Amino acid sequence: MSEAQWFKQTFDAVRGEVRKLIVGQDAIVEDTLVAMAAQGHTLLEGMPGLGKTLLVRTLANALSLSFSRIQFTPDMMPADVTGTNILVEDEHGHRSFSFKRGPIFGHVILADEINRATPKTQAALLEAMQERAVTMGGVRHELPQPFLVMATQNPIEQEGTYPLPEAQLDRFMVKLLVESPNRTDLAAIVRSTGSDSGGTPQAVATEADLDKLRQIARSVPVADNVLDFGLSLVMGTRPSGEGSSAIAQRYARYGASPRGAQSLVAVAQAYALLAGRFNVSKNDLIRAAKPTLRHRVGLNYEAEADGLTVDTLLDQVIADVQSTDRDPIQV
Repeated sequence: MSEAQWFKQTFDAVRGEVRKLIVGQDAIVEDTLVAMAAQGHTLLEGMPGLGKTLLVRTLANALSLSFSRIQFTPDMMPADVTGTNILVEDEHGHRSFSFKRGPIFGHVILADEINRATPKTQAALLEAMQERAVTMGGVRHELPQPFLVMATQNPIEQEGTYPLPEAQLDRFMVKLLVESPNRTDLAAIVRSTGSDSGGTPQAVATEADLDKLRQIARSVPVADNVLDFGLSLVMGTRPSGEGSSAIAQRYARYGASPRGAQSLVAVAQAYALLAGRFNVSKNDLIRAAKPTLRHRVGLNYEAEADGLTVDTLLDQVIADVQSTDRDPIQV
């Protein structure tokens, strides 16, 4: 069995186990797993009651990973997330500081309603998400590996919330929009309420399997012309400079960062493997554009006045890049 075949087989096994409990969110399940395979954190945005918490917990169980939930509130302090130094005394009466680990020390961290915490507490996640470590009292404490943050936020309730700053958003590899289920899926959810049809998720993969998934995804080659297409997508989101698109010049306040370009390619590599290929295509990059770039583009006041969304802007950027591409996509 080739590495690409093993990747898809293992991925499908985990996805199938999660689907036993998560109904009507197949695209979200797949994209969340893709982000995990691409070594990235995930921001889930959707209304309450759509199964976001259950999804994260089920993923952790299916991959044999430890799960830690942090319920963010306005009165939460950074030490409530990372941990703190406490004064301890040994049997000889000698006192010293000992680090008491916070809930962030786990494999899969659910940052529930992350935008309810103050900016000071949100900032406690910055080092952890980027460097997989926590520094306390000048001492660096490594986090368990793998380490994944999956955060949730409500898109409409703004009272008592603090919008995530650009530096925080940029640490998330993907932002996924969780939609309400359709009538058929809603009926299946209601029928399963109070029954044991879903059961308890079983572990179908291990930490070692996830590490292998990531290694395989990283090794998928990206041709120069395909990479150039991806860079054009990123640069097209910028309001000025080389490669800036007309719609971004008019409506964008800022465009995607270099980390956005890295995320775009990493997610496209995983998509290629799911399609049974060991090379990234331009279609993989197009598919990865919205999840990886929508939270990295800021709109100006004119865009808000005209009712323009980030996804609409990205659709136009993609169309502009395709229209000027010297090597058209073969469908």
